Amino acid sequence: MDDPSDPPDVPELSGGLTREEATALRESFEPETQERISRTVAELLDLLGKAHTMAVLSAFAFAEGSLRFSDLEAELDIAPNTLSTRLRELTEAGLLDREAYDEVPPRVEYTPTEKAESLFPAFGHLHHWAVEHEL
Repeated sequence: MDDPSDPPDVPELSGGLTREEATALRESFEPETQERISRTVAELLDLLGKAHTMAVLSAFAFAEGSLRFSDLEAELDIAPNTLSTRLRELTEAGLLDREAYDEVPPRVEYTPTEKAESLFPAFGHLHHWAVEHEL
């Protein structure tokens, strides 16, 4: 049996495309498509770069199903007004679905969309990176 103090086995991180393959792929698109992709990436990075957005998405990436505002508030050290703003922005970007229930007290649940779920492997890669590196 393994010693409980041993770190877990971490699978090799698949890098996906090489730099050359990614460049060739990007250059294979028409200029208009390249511009749209570049614009979308820039908008995504702007959104992800806002305070606490990555923490909110990470909570969804490792959660089972929907989360309530109160779940996120308890898990993350984020001011309620900032959390509300980030949830609204992620919903407007099509990364979260918001469902309000007609109950007392009011209940609102957020569920990641397919678009958000397609980003979730990136969080696994970031956590994998953190196993071996520190900032």
